[in-house]
Amino acid sequence: MLEKFIRQLAAANHLTDEDVRLAVDQLVDEKVPAELKADFLCHLALKGETVDEIASFAIALREKSIMPPLANDWRNSHEILDVCGTGGDRLNTFNISTTVAIVCAAAGVPVAKHGNRAITSQAGSADVLEELGVKIDLGPEDAARSLRERNFAFFFAPGYHPAFKHIGPARRLCADRGQRTIFNFLGPLLNPARPSAQLVGVPGPELCEPLARVLRALGVRRGMVVSGKVGGAFLDEFSILGDNTIAEFYHERGFATSIMGVSEFPLNSATLSDLTGGDRKANAVVVKELLGGKDRGAKRDAVLLNTAAALFVANKAPSFMAGWEMAAEVIDSGSAMEKLEELVNW
Repeated sequence: MLEKFIRQLAAANHLTDEDVRLAVDQLVDEKVPAELKADFLCHLALKGETVDEIASFAIALREKSIMPPLANDWRNSHEILDVCGTGGDRLNTFNISTTVAIVCAAAGVPVAKHGNRAITSQAGSADVLEELGVKIDLGPEDAARSLRERNFAFFFAPGYHPAFKHIGPARRLCADRGQRTIFNFLGPLLNPARPSAQLVGVPGPELCEPLARVLRALGVRRGMVVSGKVGGAFLDEFSILGDNTIAEFYHERGFATSIMGVSEFPLNSATLSDLTGGDRKANAVVVKELLGGKDRGAKRDAVLLNTAAALFVANKAPSFMAGWEMAAEVIDSGSAMEKLEELVNW
């Protein structure tokens, strides 16, 4: 079946929903050779994935994930937020979105953080949370309870996507060939908790609108995709060092794209080196200093700006500036550090 699809992709023909469903069944089948899977993924990337193809892959793969038991009435009365980047910007910043997730939880937003260990950085969200002492291996029932009772749960990707173990070797072969794959986009789209609000960072402005359209196709009610400019490069986060390309949509109003500057925010003077991270131990220290209000420099500004956007997307703050002020208050009041301690001691 994959051989047929490879010929189809080589002829620049797109995959249908049914094609994708069949391809996913082949990708997660341990009997199918990794080399054939890699050939398929490389041909798909070389053709260029469409919005419909990315959405179809996300739907098919989410159907194979393990869902936490969250009642519909609870879901309907809360905006469940995830905030993460796709990775791939290679700029080695500290764990901004992980810090933001804890601040948002302390502000009263239920945060379902989906993540993994480091792939394109020194420390992934799972690495730094584990170093901080937060449980990253909660089962579905415990994760759902933590989300309901403590406004935070970490969904460690390997524990909720068992089928992925048969895709890993093919992804590594693609990486050896120097070819990115559709899985570079899929991470933020496969959260097993099915968040209703998402802030996603991507490493290039051309990805903002397509990924936002995929989020909307997946049923997200409130979504924002951003790529932040840093000199001639781009962060998969909001940047305090340049303009930010945004694609956003909300259930009460339609789809929009824009460029947002940062001159209105009270930012410290900074360069990219001020946002640089290290290994898991170093980044855990950074997170603690930020949540405890000790770091008042550029890293704090990056957290406040990204948290402002996340609180706006989660419908917790009416504007970015209101979100910035709320985030600062959550940190300075001690609530952010209390939330971390609560998660560590749970």
